[in-house]
Amino acid sequence: MPESESSVRVVDNSDRSRYRAYAGDELAGFVTYRIEPGVVVLVHTEVPDEMSGQGIGCHLVRSAVRRARSDHLTIVPWCPFARGWLKEHQDAVAGLTIDWDTPPPPAE
Repeated sequence: MPESESSVRVVDNSDRSRYRAYAGDELAGFVTYRIEPGVVVLVHTEVPDEMSGQGIGCHLVRSAVRRARSDHLTIVPWCPFARGWLKEHQDAVAGLTIDWDTPPPPAE
C-alpha cells in the first residue's frame, strides 16, 4: 500500500502505450494511452480493487498530463476516470488544451 506520493512510482511503458504505477515492486495500476499527431488520448485507467482509493489513478493521470505539457499535446480524455480527474483538477491542467468533445470510437 502506498503511504506517500514518493512510495508510488510511475513508469512509461511506451512499447505497450501505458503508464504503469508501482507501489514498491507491486503493479498498482495502469492507464493506457494513444499518441496521435498533436494529441495524447487517455483510453483506460485500471487500478485493482485492493488499491482503490489510494491515489494511484491520480498518479497515472498526472504522468500523462506531464507528458502532454512537455510535448505540447492536446489531451483527449476518453477514460471516464481521467475525464473526471481532469475536470476536478483544473489547476493541474492550466495552460493545456483538453479536447472534451472527441468521442471514443464505437465498441466493436
